[in-house]
Amino acid sequence: MHGLRRDYRRPCGCDRGRFGAQERGRGVKVLTPSTVQEAAAMLSEAGGQATLLGGTTDLFVHWPERMLDADGVFIDLSGVGALRAHRWEDEALVLGGLTTFWDIIQDERADREMPVLVQAARTVGAVQIQTRGTWAGNIANASPAADGVAALMVRDAVVELTSCDGIETIRLDEFYLGYKQMRLRRDQIITSIRVPRQSCSVERFIKVGTRQAQAISKIGVAIAQSQAGWRIVANSVAPAVCRCRTVERALDDRVPLPHVDALVELLGSDVSPIDDIRSTAAYRRGVLARVLYHELAPLCEWVGPQRGAS
Repeated sequence: MHGLRRDYRRPCGCDRGRFGAQERGRGVKVLTPSTVQEAAAMLSEAGGQATLLGGTTDLFVHWPERMLDADGVFIDLSGVGALRAHRWEDEALVLGGLTTFWDIIQDERADREMPVLVQAARTVGAVQIQTRGTWAGNIANASPAADGVAALMVRDAVVELTSCDGIETIRLDEFYLGYKQMRLRRDQIITSIRVPRQSCSVERFIKVGTRQAQAISKIGVAIAQSQAGWRIVANSVAPAVCRCRTVERALDDRVPLPHVDALVELLGSDVSPIDDIRSTAAYRRGVLARVLYHELAPLCEWVGPQRGAS
């Protein structure tokens, strides 16, 4: 377990005499609502300072190095049955706040009607993460590398936010304001995600990483085309998952894109990748353009070498 954080001032093993159960749990309070209304009330009473627990796959990532330093209020949503199910309505697939990636992977209807969701879900961590991780948690964690968010956004998903003040809805492509910044008040819960059932002639998710799964994306891109036009959504190339609107407009207007460099130039207005431990800005920008070129050229006659050109 190389690299695990450890407090070397503590002895190995369990020393109940020195670290008794009461002392270890000091400062941590876990609340267990059974309804959305109860959860909203608990969150409000905590002044918006409580942490909501869904799949909890990111909980210990942010946990203090010393267990004794943990404190705060946690609201465990696992007992809220209304958040668990996903359902198909006439105009949308509705994902409950606790719907997992595995729930959608196992839904044959999703594979037929919204394959981009299944493709993205299969790249999230390992099976253990897919069975625990939730779509709502992927949104609320606000990671720029969120694969699930890219797939939802490319399908024009709408997020439902619930608080004691009522219900608010917001388009996912308008949800993020910057790095880890969202239009989500501290007293609101993501109770559902509505994914329109619009027919797409093109729909796919492509991830580039050290591995296809069990690794965070170096870049990811979701592509869709419907009556609403083209949608191109990229992750790991900006402070938050984002639509590449300049590229979308070029595709809608059938602007000739004869080579990869044309896409690189367009992407300059849409993405702002950085150098980090996983990759470099130059690699991300170049690979994103090449992935798009490779995917779009067979689909769009205006992408790639122009027929009849000398």
